[in-house]
Amino acid sequence: MNKKRYMALGIFCILISSLGFALMQLFVRLAGDLPSVQKTFFRNLIATGVALIPVLKNRQRGVALKGSRWLLLLRSIFGTVGIVLNFFAVEHLSLSDASILQKLSPFVVIILSLIFLKEVVKPYQWAAVVLAFIGAIFVIKPGGETFISVGALAGLCGAVMAGSAYTCLRALSLRGIRGEFIIFFFSAFSCISLLPFVILQFQPMSGMQMIYLLLVGLAATMGQFGITFAYAFAPASRISVFEYSQIVFAALLGFTVLSQVPDIYSIIGYVIIISVGIFMMLRGAKD
Repeated sequence: MNKKRYMALGIFCILISSLGFALMQLFVRLAGDLPSVQKTFFRNLIATGVALIPVLKNRQRGVALKGSRWLLLLRSIFGTVGIVLNFFAVEHLSLSDASILQKLSPFVVIILSLIFLKEVVKPYQWAAVVLAFIGAIFVIKPGGETFISVGALAGLCGAVMAGSAYTCLRALSLRGIRGEFIIFFFSAFSCISLLPFVILQFQPMSGMQMIYLLLVGLAATMGQFGITFAYAFAPASRISVFEYSQIVFAALLGFTVLSQVPDIYSIIGYVIIISVGIFMMLRGAKD
């Protein structure tokens, strides 16, 4: 298969992934007034079952995990808290606003990689971080009695948690830990750690809510495996920009299903953050 075919497959898979994550957020919203931890539990319960299949097929040797257990634990803690916060943000913001705040996580990774992985951060990367958070200000629109809404605060904190999880993920990949094992460990840890909170806060669910939570898990799995295959087919530097298609999918789903229309300030924020993301991809390809 030639390079163009691989590139096309990579783009297709990343678009499928973006659609999957946008659908996940839609189904979270449609599931109604259920605790975010309850939604996260069912989301990761399904992901655990799906990820178990490749884990059993390609077993991670115990020796390879030596020295990486704390990283796995931290990645799982950050990832679990990040999903709970993201689901909470989805419940209180428009789908497109929640999605764009989530896309701040790569800029968080830049800062955390400097602190914990001792990676060199170049001047243009610092500029990108500043511009991205200026874009976020347009989206969250601080002001009023509370300065920042609880949904926007959850979205920002969720991006920080996701960035922390991705930093751990990068460190784990450098140590040779297989991706499917990381997904399985994270999903299983999330279910186990959230189970006591689910029991304490459990709210009975209707048949339709159960269906929506099942769809949340399936859509999240679609997104996770889509992005995994995408980066197997093509280099991240060439296709990562297509991850921003999630914002488009989220805006379309929010408009058609939930009648959500982003205001002009949010649109300005989207343009700034997406433009900075594209610049980072193009500039990074030259390094």
